[in-house]
Amino acid sequence: MLGAWLVTGYDLAVDVLRDARTFTVDDPRFSTAKVVGPSMLSLDGAPHTRHRAPFTRPFRSDQIHTRLQEFIRAEADRLVSAIQPQGEAELRRAVAGPLAVAVMAEALGLGQSDPAQILAWYDGIVAAVQAEAAGTGVTSAGMTAFGELAASLRQVIAAPPASSLLADAAGALTEDEAISNAAVLLFGGIETTEGMIANAMLHLLSSPGELELVQADHGLIPAAIEESLRLEPAAAVVDRYATSDANLSGARINAGDQVTVSIAGANRDPRIFSDPDTFQVRRPNASRQLAFAYGPHFCLGAHLARLEARIAVETLLNRLPRLRLDPRRSPGRPQGLVFRKPPGLHMCWNRGDGEAR
Repeated sequence: MLGAWLVTGYDLAVDVLRDARTFTVDDPRFSTAKVVGPSMLSLDGAPHTRHRAPFTRPFRSDQIHTRLQEFIRAEADRLVSAIQPQGEAELRRAVAGPLAVAVMAEALGLGQSDPAQILAWYDGIVAAVQAEAAGTGVTSAGMTAFGELAASLRQVIAAPPASSLLADAAGALTEDEAISNAAVLLFGGIETTEGMIANAMLHLLSSPGELELVQADHGLIPAAIEESLRLEPAAAVVDRYATSDANLSGARINAGDQVTVSIAGANRDPRIFSDPDTFQVRRPNASRQLAFAYGPHFCLGAHLARLEARIAVETLLNRLPRLRLDPRRSPGRPQGLVFRKPPGLHMCWNRGDGEAR
């Protein structure tokens, strides 16, 4: 059905993800590269190292905290303040999505751009990638969207804001290479971070006992996020392509075969995670989850995504009294084969006047 081998066990997933020589992303079927050009996402070996290396230092934990922590906190506070008087909201569209857009725009020097314009570019490029993957060809609207984004990024490279992570990295790459990498960082950061925040809040609000633990000790918020990433990674599968014949757990893989690693499956392998379908904030080995992948393509933005999610969850719990799922609406389970998040996450809380919606 998938036209691919599906790897679901934890140990085998790690084997595939760390062996970029045998299981590569550098394949003509990798649709993203056809839209935005070659980048660290679609290259392996020395070319991958060359594209990724300039971004490694700017996306280190210390750099992210120094440059973006206060911006993230202020933006999360602004978004939550806007909904606080209402007593109810849909989390994805009111907080998680706008926060992810604002942070990635700030990180890459697009902070002056209209968030609605960035989302329009995002929608156009994603549609183009999906059309290419489906074999219908890259849409003209998608290429127009990428062209407009590229023009804005060229301005950032030419006259960078002082805090731009893109400006720090661009000098080691050609302009086109820097733009391609910035595009995959921007849209990867929007999609997966929005899902990461929404999934974490869904798990907490659906588990009263675990929520009580976190409410009593906000020091458990990072652990809750790791456990949410384990139980429901925002990016559930990643694709690789066999460069030569190989054997995986007795299955003969032919050169050219697509090998899809189920991150969601690996994260629920009962040989690694006991009672794997249960959300447990105090799970001792939750940090072994593979939500950010493994090996040479481990997510460059992992530190930034964790920081955004921590601040978002902390702000929501601090600012919205008796935060809970809206009993009038079904929360909905996360959906999607590749990117997974609830279609909508309606919450309610006690307003400042003490009344509940």
